[in-house]
Amino acid sequence: MENQIKQKLNRELNGSQEKLPIKIVQFGGGNFMRGFTDYVIDKLNKEAGFNAGIVNVQPTAGGSVHKLEEQDNLYTLFSRGIKKGEIIDTKQVISAIQKSINPYTNYDEFLALAKEEELEFIFSNTTETGIAYDQSENDYTGPHKNFPAKLTVLLHERFQHFNGAKDKGLRIIPCELIEDNAFALKKIILQYAQLWNLEDGFAQWIEQCNCFHNTLVDRIVPGYPKDDVESYEELLDYEDQMMVVSETFLLFVIQDVANLKERIPFGQINEQILVVDDIQPYRLRKVRILNGGHTLMLAPAILSGKETVKESVDDQFLGKFLNETIFNEVNPTLGLDENELKDFAEEVFDRFRNPFIKHYQASIALYFVSKFKVRILPSLLGYVEIDKKLPLNLTFSLASLIRFYQGSFGEKTLPLNDEESVINRFKEIWKNEDYKKVAELALSETTFWDTDLTEIYGLRSAVAKALWEIDHHDMETAYHNFIQFYS
Repeated sequence: MENQIKQKLNRELNGSQEKLPIKIVQFGGGNFMRGFTDYVIDKLNKEAGFNAGIVNVQPTAGGSVHKLEEQDNLYTLFSRGIKKGEIIDTKQVISAIQKSINPYTNYDEFLALAKEEELEFIFSNTTETGIAYDQSENDYTGPHKNFPAKLTVLLHERFQHFNGAKDKGLRIIPCELIEDNAFALKKIILQYAQLWNLEDGFAQWIEQCNCFHNTLVDRIVPGYPKDDVESYEELLDYEDQMMVVSETFLLFVIQDVANLKERIPFGQINEQILVVDDIQPYRLRKVRILNGGHTLMLAPAILSGKETVKESVDDQFLGKFLNETIFNEVNPTLGLDENELKDFAEEVFDRFRNPFIKHYQASIALYFVSKFKVRILPSLLGYVEIDKKLPLNLTFSLASLIRFYQGSFGEKTLPLNDEESVINRFKEIWKNEDYKKVAELALSETTFWDTDLTEIYGLRSAVAKALWEIDHHDMETAYHNFIQFYS
């Protein structure tokens, strides 16, 4: 197609002219929703006969739904990554979105969605800050900036239009990355109902006739490939300004309410979508293995001179270090099915090796101490409680973190990116030249860990030993000397 003007992607060109009934309203048509939720619905339509059309509602005034409208709400999704050691590289046109609405310029069109007979689901991803109550939105009359306020109005308009019919309630499935996201959203909706003095019957209808599903979502969606757009354009014989790139991995865990599986045939598509009574074990698994894997490898990797996650996992020493730490020291503390943990961990390692995504270690270093406390420390403490001894790899990772916060390593300045109080406290700690004193001060700093880690038998001397090794050898030698000393 070189030197040839390409036609903009549209439904006639793509052969996607079938009109689908509006069953879903989604708030947020950004990269994640288009690479995750819309992909799932599109696959359900094409493989399981779900027959569900989506209306995409622009969440902020500065959004770009007009760009989707200009190409008939179609876009290309590139899924790129590794599964079980094999490179997966596919592209497909997603056609589930039927309409995109800007409520700031077409508010009546937004309100009209409440009257859709077949509307059944609300999906959202408005970032972690989107599910919040804004008391300044004290007028029922819109358009509102706040997402829960918009949703409250939409639900109230539906309540009124259908005279509170029990069967016209909706299933609300938020995808924002906060714990108990649906319950948080429901609470705010009821707050707006009270703020606006809406009738008592509406609050009762929300409570009794609408289903709120907590979720856990997991997929890396870098979005529009602006740094490499020409190579992607060469793969298309049409113009697409809204193309999206995602990894191949997808995990969607949804808390079941009122037999959700009877309403959406998730089981008929080959994706990791789990409808469960309790999502907490899956959240625990993700935090400790996926997020924890990034965090426990971070300091050893940076001190070894590695810049990206892929480069680190591909390294013989660091890759083995990560693998052994997850399987031998993290997984045994989780109390979950061993085979499920093994499969999940292997998928995580494949994701870390994704050649299409550059994940820089320096970006993971943001608020490193806080991340370690949440993601790694529970595994370390759990291991000690179960096995009555130190987990040596996690201990070495902790020592590497303490060494990282000295701020430099050799001639290299390290990417400290934390609260000023944390960085300054480590500066004070590292004024000491005695590794035992450094270990004591760092481990006993309860503002870091919410507990005094010197109370763990042997941890202070083990960390001091690791610090000495790190400062006197390369990281691989330091690690092996440390392990050998305690073996």
